[in-house]
Amino acid sequence: MQKAKRPCQNIAICLGLVVGAGSVLWFFLPENKVLLIPGEMNTGHQNIDCDYCHRLATGSLRQQIQANVRFVLGLRLKAADYGRSPVTNEQCLGCHRRPDDRHPVFLFFEPRFKEARKKLQPQSCISCHAEHSNVRITLSDIGFCRTCHEKLVLQEDPISISHAQLIKQKQWETCLGCHDFHGNHIMTTPRQLDKALAPQKIRDYFNGADSPYSKEKHHQPLTEPQS
Repeated sequence: MQKAKRPCQNIAICLGLVVGAGSVLWFFLPENKVLLIPGEMNTGHQNIDCDYCHRLATGSLRQQIQANVRFVLGLRLKAADYGRSPVTNEQCLGCHRRPDDRHPVFLFFEPRFKEARKKLQPQSCISCHAEHSNVRITLSDIGFCRTCHEKLVLQEDPISISHAQLIKQKQWETCLGCHDFHGNHIMTTPRQLDKALAPQKIRDYFNGADSPYSKEKHHQPLTEPQS
């Protein structure tokens, strides 16, 4: 009796494998890849194709396996990526490269920002702009300027309440009320603290609201990412 059941069991197992493999492959068809997205795209990224950021890893699957076997055996210094490569600054800067960025990511690789790298990892775009979060900026703390500017000293301070006083009072949430972090908005920096943007407006901007700084920008993002 047991022998009679085995062919049926084998057929069921084969059918299960076929259906399972087919289901996985169906999800990876180009027209169905939207079903794999872990969350809504961030503000301004709604029309970006997945492949712009999630690029195919170098080499075929066979070559990737061979490279990682060599890595395990100590014959290669670095492991190879499988399938698709991790998203890095390269993809972000393909659209948002600006020659006059006030806080370019490469700046934070300098030794003086060692502690900032430990706390915020500002050298990575996705530390503040993690995708699939349905917002503009995922960093919730709008007073993050304290990380690098606690010892700020200005010889000539043009604002109504000095930076030294604001730092002493730990009013770090006022920084972005006057200063556009990347400096891309065309605006006049206020010199009166009561003219600064309210912290809630900055939070709303982080969460996807229109820019409170200005509608005009020095540089628009590229419509097609550049490598």
